[in-house]
Amino acid sequence: MKGQQRGLALISVLLVMSLLLLITGSLLRNHRLLLQGSGQHLQQLQLSQVSRAAESAALLRLQDALQAQAPAIDLSQNWDPGVMGDKAQIEVSVEDLAGRFNLNALLLPGQIDQVTLARWSRLLTSLDLPHRPLAQVGALRELSQVRLLPGIDGHWLRQLEPWVALLPVDAALNINTAPARLLRTLEGVDEGLAKALIQHRMTSPWPSAQAFTADPLLSGTGQSSHGLGVRSRWYRITVHVALGPSRQRLATDVEHDPKTGQLRILQRRLLPLTANEITP
Repeated sequence: MKGQQRGLALISVLLVMSLLLLITGSLLRNHRLLLQGSGQHLQQLQLSQVSRAAESAALLRLQDALQAQAPAIDLSQNWDPGVMGDKAQIEVSVEDLAGRFNLNALLLPGQIDQVTLARWSRLLTSLDLPHRPLAQVGALRELSQVRLLPGIDGHWLRQLEPWVALLPVDAALNINTAPARLLRTLEGVDEGLAKALIQHRMTSPWPSAQAFTADPLLSGTGQSSHGLGVRSRWYRITVHVALGPSRQRLATDVEHDPKTGQLRILQRRLLPLTANEITP
């Protein structure tokens, strides 16, 4: 009888010890997860602080570059801070959004001019994208809103995203900053001519849209100056920060007021990272 009691007591002690070990293990595991979560939060906070500091530096640099009030905006102007940082690697780029196709020109209700429609069609063809009509819902401010339009899917919009912007409807395509793909949407401009135009503007940017259409390189193309320009008010600052194994990409859209010379922030957003950027 006494042996049975001792056996039951031993089993009870072992059960209590097992329970205590389980509770202790759970507490340690929760503590470890809490520490990991706190560490990740601090790391993200540090990334955000570095991104915002780099954004501020880029804003000052861009504002200084635009203070000169040059008659035309071109890629020879020193906007881009490039790579910065010591412990963190920081890459900063500045893009003229007027070098993209303005989608709002297609979204306002009313008849769309044939020149703009033809350039839009050529852009879709160059991207191997199906030609889908856009509902004329009025000017939009964020590209994600385009995804809500009838017949628009995520893949189509992702392929298009690097080449379009949502600007005021009267914004002209800046021929001094537009990439080759956008130059190829213009009348009579093929791949070879687009490369020649970019090579030419590296040393001799065009002072006006009229000077562009009169350029001998475009002789015989029937080039129209409609919707073309050489100035801009809209820019995108993209900051990519790498701090140890962590990465962050911040995009900030700004508008320049030519009267005051000040830059106004329109929106900030975190951009998704590609697969090779997620892992160090």
